[in-house]
Amino acid sequence: MTSLSSPFELAQAQQYPAATLYVVATPIGNLADITLRALHVLGLVDRIAAEDTRNTGQLLARYGISKPLVAVHEHNEREAAQRVIEFLRAGERVACVSDAGTPGISDPGAKLVDAVRAAGLNVVPLPGASALATALSAAGDWVSTFTFLGFLPPKPKQRAAALQPLAAHTHVMVFYEAPHRIVETVQSLADAFGPARRILIARELTKLHESLWSGTLAEAPTWLAADANHQRGEFVLVVEGASEQAQGEADHDALLRVLLQEVPVKGAAKIAAALTGASRNALYARALELKGEGEEESDD
Repeated sequence: MTSLSSPFELAQAQQYPAATLYVVATPIGNLADITLRALHVLGLVDRIAAEDTRNTGQLLARYGISKPLVAVHEHNEREAAQRVIEFLRAGERVACVSDAGTPGISDPGAKLVDAVRAAGLNVVPLPGASALATALSAAGDWVSTFTFLGFLPPKPKQRAAALQPLAAHTHVMVFYEAPHRIVETVQSLADAFGPARRILIARELTKLHESLWSGTLAEAPTWLAADANHQRGEFVLVVEGASEQAQGEADHDALLRVLLQEVPVKGAAKIAAALTGASRNALYARALELKGEGEEESDD
């Protein structure tokens, strides 16, 4: 009778080619969220390319692993990639990790992967913790398709400009945000998308003070203000996309704005109705609103 291998033996029995970059996901908070294969590879490789060598050194120490570390962060990623390629060409195995989660997902690692593959060398991903996937798994059945957008611009005007074209986006949108900007970012989302959209605020995922709150963009500022702790930690924001009707209205607005630059309101509504099949009266009323907005802006 053949005995089943232990999980560690299963990891050890697999092939780990030399001259290969291993992209390894590390925990986003809870140190127990490391995979058995990740532990085996981190112990096997010749060196580790890390976003912050101090943070990674502390993480490895918790697992009883000690390896030479190479700093590969957003400010030196292209240059450091050449060093890593030299190690790989010498036949070494190199692991790539970020401070937390999966490298290349709003973390350094993507440029290193590009450079290694362009050099004709192997890249092997090891799946694991990701704040993106963790938040989506707890969002509910209103999430089917999604777009990951990472961090929004920190300045209000730039943030508003980035959100404006997303108002008609029909897929769920996922953003990351830092604690010192969470209140103003949520307000910017409400301003851009309207108060009725659903949002999941996932805070400190996998950590001791993890919390998940779901509601509307109208309700979110109240929840954030209710407790100072609600504004602490790292955030993932999952925001409902526009309905098909809202997307159509946004398309009509874009068309009307172009037409209003060339023809009067009545003519713009007539042309838009002919092109879209929408109600001429409704388009006329909306064109009047847009014309008024344009005149207000030009008066500033």
